[in-house]
Amino acid sequence: MRQPASRNSAVTDRRYSKWLNRFAWLTCVATLLLICSGGMVTSKNVGLAVPDWPTTFGYNMFLFPVSKWVGGILFEHTHRLMGSLVGFLTIILAAWLWLRDDRRWVRSLGVIAVSGVILQGILGGLRVTMMKDQIGIFHACVAQAFLGLLVFIALVTTKFWSSLTNSARAVEGGAPPSSTWFTPIRALAIAITVAIYVQLALGATMRHQHRDLSILDFPTANGTWIPNTSVAALAKINAWRDARALSDVNAFQIWLQMVHRFLAVIIATAIIAFCARAWREMRDFAALKRLSLLWVVFVFGQITLGAWVIWSNKAADIATAHVALGAVMLSFGVSISAICWRILGSLGAVRRLDPAAQRPYHNQPLV
Repeated sequence: MRQPASRNSAVTDRRYSKWLNRFAWLTCVATLLLICSGGMVTSKNVGLAVPDWPTTFGYNMFLFPVSKWVGGILFEHTHRLMGSLVGFLTIILAAWLWLRDDRRWVRSLGVIAVSGVILQGILGGLRVTMMKDQIGIFHACVAQAFLGLLVFIALVTTKFWSSLTNSARAVEGGAPPSSTWFTPIRALAIAITVAIYVQLALGATMRHQHRDLSILDFPTANGTWIPNTSVAALAKINAWRDARALSDVNAFQIWLQMVHRFLAVIIATAIIAFCARAWREMRDFAALKRLSLLWVVFVFGQITLGAWVIWSNKAADIATAHVALGAVMLSFGVSISAICWRILGSLGAVRRLDPAAQRPYHNQPLV
């Protein structure tokens, strides 16, 4: 049977806190800025401008004189301070969730977020003290996963998240749509999100393993559509690069960038397909339609920035914008996948509890 409207409203009100939700989104924005700061540090190759950790040239990090914030030190030290700010915000968010939200799994997410930000701080420090690129790659990947977690926390603390349960019922006596056609859409959203995360990991590997671009032209690769990485071809390429004071490349680095390009095409195609299906089959879920359309806009913007990174010979501001938009695309993927998961779960619950839901769906509008 359907629950009375007053009871549903009470549940929503108890779980929703406007200021908690705003603080969660603030933490997400701060984390995105932190990722941008880290991208700038990597793009400018100033990751070791401050050689010690957790101190800064022997000073307490928070007492380091502003007059000494110059050159690469400015970017690296600012990144450390922003990391501390995000850690502080995450601790507050976790405590607020524990006190305000009655869902055990949401409170557990807050604890996981605190663990994640501590791990990030340790990885950042080890990157400085051990000077290993592999740690920097892992540090970048964890940062993206951490942002995705915070976005999910912010989403589940919205009033919109609670309303999705009611949206699974059609109004005026209609029944919710079948979950049989919704399951593939959810699977596609999750697959795209995973692919975006892999793409971000590939980008992090490229940034940390090689000082210069391994391929300097786009859309071609060393003048051809499929690069030649034979021993003779690599010798010729590196001789050309040596004459221009560029670092040498190997076959792995060239094909790593090519895989990054190929995966970008696959992701773009999948997002367009998802958007088309959302507008065709989920006409009544306005939020998914709008998010999917923005996803398409972002993926074309991301491809443009990726090309611009190459055309500008890896200009730091363009490369950082590319990293930032990639993080935003991942956040959209997390949000869309979570909404699909929520709606599909609600559809199953409605059909189990409400016999009326077994009636054919008449395409009634959903909230």
